[in-house]
Amino acid sequence: MEGEAVNALAQDYYENIVGPYWPPERRLVEEGYRTIPFPFAEITPPTFQMEMQWDLDALLGYFSTWSATNRFIKANGYNPLERLNGELSKVWGEREQTRLVTWPLSIRVGRKSKR
Repeated sequence: MEGEAVNALAQDYYENIVGPYWPPERRLVEEGYRTIPFPFAEITPPTFQMEMQWDLDALLGYFSTWSATNRFIKANGYNPLERLNGELSKVWGEREQTRLVTWPLSIRVGRKSKR
């Protein structure tokens, strides 16, 4: 994510605030699906990433869709995004200012063996 301070807050939110509330299968995504048995000869694909230009409200809206955010709310009775909103507001700049947000896109590619 564009901006060191913004990225640090987003990473802390992901890992430490809502991190314990991710379902166990989230690890599969984080590991790029590399721990799942794959019955094909793997081919190394090019690196892909998704990119968006978002303002602060769009970013917080995205975080609100996370299952971990919603599990946190259910377990604790409050929304952790309220605190994150305050912290991000201090380092974001104008609320309408957009920043580049990127995510890695993990894929596995293989070739079926010839018989």
